Amino acid sequence: MFEYAPAPESRSVVEIASSYGLFIDGSFDDGKDGNVFKTVNPATEEVLAEVSAAGPEDVDRAVAAARRAFGNWSALPGSERAKYLFRIARIIQERSRELAVLESLDNGKPIKESRDVDLPLVAAHFFYYAGWADKLGYAGFGPDPRPLGVAAQVIPWNFPLLMLAWKIAPALATGNTVVLKPAETTPLSALFFADVCRQAELPAGVVNIVTGAGDTGAHLVQHPDVNKVAFTGSTEVGREIARSVAGTGKRLTLELGGKAANIVFDDAPIDQAVEGIVNGIFFNQGHVCCAGSRLLVQESAFDEVMASLKRRMATLRVGDPLDKNTDIGAINSAAQLARITELSEIGSQEGAERWSPECSLPDRGFWFAPTIFTGVTQAHRIAREEIFGPVLSVLTFRTPDEAVAKANNTPYGLSAGIWTEKGSRILAVADQLRAGVVWANTFNKFDPASPFGGYKESGYGREGGRHGLEAYLA
Repeated sequence: MFEYAPAPESRSVVEIASSYGLFIDGSFDDGKDGNVFKTVNPATEEVLAEVSAAGPEDVDRAVAAARRAFGNWSALPGSERAKYLFRIARIIQERSRELAVLESLDNGKPIKESRDVDLPLVAAHFFYYAGWADKLGYAGFGPDPRPLGVAAQVIPWNFPLLMLAWKIAPALATGNTVVLKPAETTPLSALFFADVCRQAELPAGVVNIVTGAGDTGAHLVQHPDVNKVAFTGSTEVGREIARSVAGTGKRLTLELGGKAANIVFDDAPIDQAVEGIVNGIFFNQGHVCCAGSRLLVQESAFDEVMASLKRRMATLRVGDPLDKNTDIGAINSAAQLARITELSEIGSQEGAERWSPECSLPDRGFWFAPTIFTGVTQAHRIAREEIFGPVLSVLTFRTPDEAVAKANNTPYGLSAGIWTEKGSRILAVADQLRAGVVWANTFNKFDPASPFGGYKESGYGREGGRHGLEAYLA
C-alpha cells in the first residue's frame, strides 16, 4: 500500500458562527423558548456551534410565514420561479468549497465525497428543477397542475445538503413554500443554505428552516396548516409519521430504510464488481439508505471475489474527513456508532465470521473499521436489519432464481445491484427484483433526472426526475 502524505483541506475556508438561530420569514431569530443544542464534529467531538431548538410556537410561526408567502410565490409565472432556482444553483456552485468543508465537519464524511459527489448533485438538482418550473403543463400531470401549499420537509443526517436539495428544489419549482427541519446532528449546512436563499433574494417565507430534535419534526408534520409532508429517515419514524397524517388529507412521501442486495454472478468482471461492492457499502461510511449491505456472490466465484475484496479493503484509508486522501470518515454520532457496534457483535455471536483490514483508528471521535461478515445466512440479524454503517454481510447462491429469492427476502425494497456480462440476465433478474432502483454493473449512481424511491418498508413516492414533481402538485 502506498503511503500518502496528509493533504488536508483548509478548515478556514468556511466561517462557523458560535451560535445559530431559526430561519423564519427571511431572517434569523433565537426562537421563543430560547432552548439550544450543540452540534459536534464527529471526527473530534469538538463542539462546532450552538443551535436554537424550535418549540411549537416557533414551528407555528414558520408555517404561518410559509402560508403568507404561498400566495405570491405560487402566482409567479414558472419562468420567474425558475430564475430564483437558477440563482440558488449558481450560488451553490460558487460557494461549493465552503459548503463541502462545512458538510464534512458537521457530518464526518470525507471531503472528497462532499466535494466531488454531494455538492455537484446539489447544484444539479436545483438546475434540473429550474428547467421544469415553466413546463409543468407538459410533465404529464394534467394541463394545469397546481401547487399544494405549504410543504413540511424532514431530512436525515447522512446527506444533509443533498436531501435538502431533493426536497426543496421540486417544491419551489412547482410553486409550493417550505418549512424544512434538518437532523439535529447535522443542522449547519441547512442554515448555510438559508444564507444562500437570502443571497439569491428569495422572497421572505418561501423557505423556512427550523432546527431541533424529533419533537420539533413531530410538531411540524402534524401541523394543521401543512398540505404536504416529505420525510427521509428511518422506517420506524416513517411509520409514526404515516399514522399521524392518516385521515388529514395531507400528501405524504416517505423514503425510508433499506437492506439492498448486491448480486455478483460468476461471469461478472471481478475487479469492476469489487469496486462496485466497495462503493456500495463503504461510501459515506455506509450511512446510505440504499447501501449494498448484503452481498450475494455466486458460489463458483466466491473465493475469487472475497480474495479481491479483501485486497481492496486493505487499501482503504480511514481517518480525518478533511484529508483529501481519506476514503472512510467518522461515524456521524455516538448513538449510531453504538448501534453499528451492537449489531456487529451480534453477528459474531450468531456465528458469522468477521474480518476487517488492519487500520489504526483515531483516539478521539466516532470511528468504525470497514468490516465484512462471511458465513452469513438469511436468519442472521446482520442480514435482515439495517446497520447503517460500514458493515457488509456476504451470502452465496447457486442459481439466478436463488439469488432473486434471497434478494427479495427482506421487508425493504429500496435498491439492488446486478453484476454480470450478460445483458439478458440483467434484464431478467432486474424484472424480478422488488426494488425501486436496480443498478447494473455499477452502484450508488444518482442523477437528478432519474426517480428514486422504494417499495414495502422502504417507503412510497418518488423523488428526482419528472416523477419527483408529482408529489408537490394537485
